[in-house]
Amino acid sequence: MIRNLILCLALLAALPAHAEKLANKLFGAVGDPSLQDAMPIGTYARGCAAGLIEMPETGPNWQVMRLSRHRNFGQPVLVNYLYDLAGYANQVGWKGIYIGDMGQPRGGPMTSGHASHQIGLDVDIWTLKPNSLTLTVKERESLSSISVRTADQLSVNENWDSSYAAFLKLAASDPRVDRIFVAAAIKLELCKTATKADKKWLQHVRPEAGHEDHFHIRLKCPKGARLCETQKPTVNELSKGGDGCDETLAWWVSDAYLHPKPAPKPPKPVPHKKGPREFTMADLPRQCINVLSSP
Repeated sequence: MIRNLILCLALLAALPAHAEKLANKLFGAVGDPSLQDAMPIGTYARGCAAGLIEMPETGPNWQVMRLSRHRNFGQPVLVNYLYDLAGYANQVGWKGIYIGDMGQPRGGPMTSGHASHQIGLDVDIWTLKPNSLTLTVKERESLSSISVRTADQLSVNENWDSSYAAFLKLAASDPRVDRIFVAAAIKLELCKTATKADKKWLQHVRPEAGHEDHFHIRLKCPKGARLCETQKPTVNELSKGGDGCDETLAWWVSDAYLHPKPAPKPPKPVPHKKGPREFTMADLPRQCINVLSSP
């Protein structure tokens, strides 16, 4: 831990002046969680995390994938949720789960990949159902998940079966869950097959691009987490109190979205919006400096 802290301070001193406080470089260089009380700080896409714990690499019904990424850290509530989800997976015909990225040891912006996963409350679950839960470290690096969506993005493909719907219902029905991001075609399929009297859980399943080979589960801010900011709009607001099987879902598979027509005139330049990999420490909640410097 001391070595990682020294490395982090060295980075601050060595980086050029214009980039010396790039948050993703600093958080990505720290290898251990902070010795602080657990606390998600800020928003899912602009924050950090105190007191995270490491998800064990292997358990009786899960394996963490891509261990080289060192992103298997989460708030205690997330780790406990994963223990439960993995344990219940066999109820829907799954041997267990393959866990993708959670968060970095102290959360914060990442040098690659996700814009979110910054406060220890996000996790990706692969859509590849495990055949083996004894994969080696090398096998976990080379194995890939599978898409359950067609190339035209309009429907689920031949990899899909009813166990996926059952798994998503199981995952989304937990009161700790805020929302689950899936490909729009997956949500469409769920809307078709769920019974009318059993759709409330669907409110928590939200369409999002790039989620055809994993389910991105996001938990609510834990009770008492005063520095955690709840995502807005809420799923209830987005769904207008319903299940989200409406015109807003249809837009995700419309020609207007999938095949937009070229603009008749060159669009006006849009002011540049700083992305997570451009955040400096000044862009994050002030408490993140303490998280970064904590033993």
